[in-house]
Amino acid sequence: MALDHAHPATPAAAAGAGAGAGAEFGSCPGSALPPPAPARSDVEIRTLTEAGIPEWVRAMGAGFLQAPSVSDAELAGRRSGIDPDRALGAYDGDRCVATYRTFDQRLSLPGGGALASSAVTNVTVSATHRRRGLLRRLMTADLAAAKERGYALSTLISAEYPIYGRFGFGPATRSHAWSVDLTRAGFDGRRSGPRDGGRVDLVPLDEIRRIGPELHARFFAGQPGAVSRDDRWWDLETGRITVPSREWKEPFWAAYRTASGELEGLVAYVSDRKWDENKQPGATVTVRHLFTVSPVAERALWEYVCALDWTSRVDSGERAPDSLLPDLFPDPRAARIHLDVDMLWVRILDTVRALEARGYEGEGALVLDVTDGLGLAGGRFLLEAGPRGARCVPTDAAAGLSLDIRELGACYLGDTSPLRLAALGAVREESPGAAATAERLFRTARRPWCPDVF
Repeated sequence: MALDHAHPATPAAAAGAGAGAGAEFGSCPGSALPPPAPARSDVEIRTLTEAGIPEWVRAMGAGFLQAPSVSDAELAGRRSGIDPDRALGAYDGDRCVATYRTFDQRLSLPGGGALASSAVTNVTVSATHRRRGLLRRLMTADLAAAKERGYALSTLISAEYPIYGRFGFGPATRSHAWSVDLTRAGFDGRRSGPRDGGRVDLVPLDEIRRIGPELHARFFAGQPGAVSRDDRWWDLETGRITVPSREWKEPFWAAYRTASGELEGLVAYVSDRKWDENKQPGATVTVRHLFTVSPVAERALWEYVCALDWTSRVDSGERAPDSLLPDLFPDPRAARIHLDVDMLWVRILDTVRALEARGYEGEGALVLDVTDGLGLAGGRFLLEAGPRGARCVPTDAAAGLSLDIRELGACYLGDTSPLRLAALGAVREESPGAAATAERLFRTARRPWCPDVF
């Protein structure tokens, strides 16, 4: 059973690019931690060694249905992204039958702060060894180790929804994707450039590796839910590193700069170059990445992409739910949502540190009674928060709101509604108005978004 922390259809997911995770969860009653499966004493969990990387990579590839064996090129492409000290395997004799890996990641929080997270990826259990408690053994051991290392959070991207909620992860962000029919959008693509006096230029890959990280750092600082990108991410997305099991086609990169020359946005895209039987162009342009630090830059890059010659359709790729699309077009109905899905999942490991680290737009005080089936971050806490900061301390005071750690993770970045969870029965009001107070505290004006699969 493949339990990868990445959407299998997304190229970056298959790369294991210095990030990764998969998760499950339901913000609903009945998704509590089930009794442990009987342990198999003949299957050993151990930390990866350098010598064990080829067998571990083979097991991961088999779990993701990539290939039954590993080529030298595949192994070379993956080896640099694996820290053996942060990877676990389950071994039946000498054969690896389950894989699990973590790496250090930073998560952007509401209010402009950030926290280090133990990001989970490359999680598989071989079909021959399912239902033996291997994932439980791997994940419970790793989450305890992550807390011991000092992490307040763990993060992942879930390939399958109903897996990770029982380990305390909650879906904290969502992604949308639009398919834009340019023949109906009413968009005038005849402009020679951005209307604000800025400019859009194509950029070679070596320059992207130079300018991209600094721009992304600025984007990260202002986008709750975004995760850090390491050097390996940029090497994979610009073709410096290739992995055979991950299809890579060189994209076009374009940069938006203001009239004064300041870089404010980048877009990467590919095209299929289709023509119909009457020799009419009908290409689809697919956006791989688009990140900006201003609405002006976002508009300019979408207008550029939608004005490309020979193009009749644009696939937006996964975008923020509050992206300017589709309302940039005279006819917004020309942009059809074809994806609306949970993205980043958050597991809180230290409730006090996590709640004090993020910013709060509303103001109030609330006592939270948090249940944690793994015993890592539960307890009763008084949260006093507002625009000037937050204080969270253990308390014996009467609870206002009772919830599981997975629901707290789902609400953590500000997208999930505590009021809606209360209506669903996933959280319980112990005092009238507590859910409304949580709504005022946790929700954010700007929706969190994680652009990266890892």
